[in-house]
Amino acid sequence: MTAEQDWDSRYAGEQVFSGRANTALTRHVASLTPGSALDLGCGEGGDALWLAEAGWQVTAVDLSREALRRAERAAAERGLAGRIAFRHCDLSTEFPDGVFDLVSAQFLHSQHEFPRDRILRTAAAHVADGGVLLIEGHADIPAWAGDHGAVDLPSAAELHRRLDLGPGWQVLVRGEHERHQYGPDGAFLGERTDSTLMLRRTG
Repeated sequence: MTAEQDWDSRYAGEQVFSGRANTALTRHVASLTPGSALDLGCGEGGDALWLAEAGWQVTAVDLSREALRRAERAAAERGLAGRIAFRHCDLSTEFPDGVFDLVSAQFLHSQHEFPRDRILRTAAAHVADGGVLLIEGHADIPAWAGDHGAVDLPSAAELHRRLDLGPGWQVLVRGEHERHQYGPDGAFLGERTDSTLMLRRTG
């Protein structure tokens, strides 16, 4: 099964995520001036919808056409279709054109072969001067979350070192934090540790 087929099969059944925006996104982006945003791995669209409602013009991409269909339907139901461009994109082989005031990668992980560091380095190259790169990742896989295979989960500091972006970037947030995770039905699933790397391009 290819990565695309796998993700399509996951999104073909019941709702996978809560439908709400990721808490790291809302916490760190709320104070930013809205502009253009790129949402990498948008899934069912929770982050893209929140950004659009906050005044951002959003490009949202995902590998799964099933996820994109759900996200597009949700955007239409909330009157946001004109503020979000949903695009099918395999980030391991292609990347959206343009530069953006915000590039957000929220839990961009995969159990399949996935050049995450290279993708995130490319994402940084698409951040506009003065813009922000926000990367949120899992820092652990708790027992209650099930088997995720050999997914690479670097700390924020380790990821920053790996990306090796050079000068011209200001560190806004770099570290780990605890988070409550809830299911699509709102039920509390458990505690987990996540990592946040938030950088501003300064030149």
